[in-house]
Amino acid sequence: MSTRRRRLAGGIALFATAVLMAGCSSAAGASEGASESAEDAPKITFLYSPYADYAPFFLAEEKGYFEDAGVDVELISKSGSSGETYQQVSTGNITAGGATWGAGLFNATKAGASLSVIASVSRIPEEGKNPSPILASEQSGITEAEELKGKKIGIPGDGGFGIYSVALALESAGLSLDDVELVNLSPGDIPAALANGSVDATWSIEPISSAVIAQDLGHEILDVSYHAGVELGALVFNTEYVEQHPAAVEAFTAAYLKAVHELADGGWQDADDQAIIAQYTDLPVETLTAIGLTVQDPEGTIDWSDVARQEAFFRDRGALEFDGDSGIEDVFRADILEKAAATAADSAE
Repeated sequence: MSTRRRRLAGGIALFATAVLMAGCSSAAGASEGASESAEDAPKITFLYSPYADYAPFFLAEEKGYFEDAGVDVELISKSGSSGETYQQVSTGNITAGGATWGAGLFNATKAGASLSVIASVSRIPEEGKNPSPILASEQSGITEAEELKGKKIGIPGDGGFGIYSVALALESAGLSLDDVELVNLSPGDIPAALANGSVDATWSIEPISSAVIAQDLGHEILDVSYHAGVELGALVFNTEYVEQHPAAVEAFTAAYLKAVHELADGGWQDADDQAIIAQYTDLPVETLTAIGLTVQDPEGTIDWSDVARQEAFFRDRGALEFDGDSGIEDVFRADILEKAAATAADSAE
């Protein structure tokens, strides 16, 4: 098993104004002078988080799908937020990455950052175990979502999926964010915050949520239905790279989707695949197979109506730095995804 991956050091510079205002390509064709084949393209550096959401990329690297597709890929683990991905990819320091939808992506898109959306990376499942549940502390006495009114709820920040998920949970109980006290809480601090009573409940994420429940520090108060199907992450590429090397982007995406097909066809139960995913997530296989998992669409399809709802939410929160729409669909390369999905489907047959 190869270990061709590295971790990206912290301390990311802010967007340079000139780069932010660089024009983004829409779903137009490749520019003149673009490389004709994937093999001609420079290496693709891909920024990921060490979570099971990125399992298809791990498999595509370790099982040689990227190499078979003719692309040279290096997976790089990030230490920061989705904002780090937008910054690194738009400036060209990193070729591509996966990141959650949120205010940062909408703001960057509107500002003209060099970002092209290629495919969906993950979404909340329609049923089953919740990969990102709302947990109430054991000492809070809270057993129903309606009891969150007036309580302190932890969120990982005001511009991403965490607060959106909390808002949907509250909405399902007839409440809003105005009915609770929000407390900024990083995922790593969740167990301690629930244990010491600094929050009554919190947004959480696997594998932290399962660990919290196992330690009797917190419990779920809702099933997954309140945010079922919500789009979590997108595959984004540097726009200049896409314009110059569309064949490489298509090949990379097809290899990723090939791994998505594999997981959907039983890969999560395959011992070899489990070992690869465990390696990248630093989780024991027994933990990996017990936690709630996000899902990937084998065709990479993005639910744009859900993305629009998320953008509207952040607009209402005052988290967007512009008026009107972000134009996020204008930087979606549907042409590349369509070809990649067809290639992946053929290879999966």
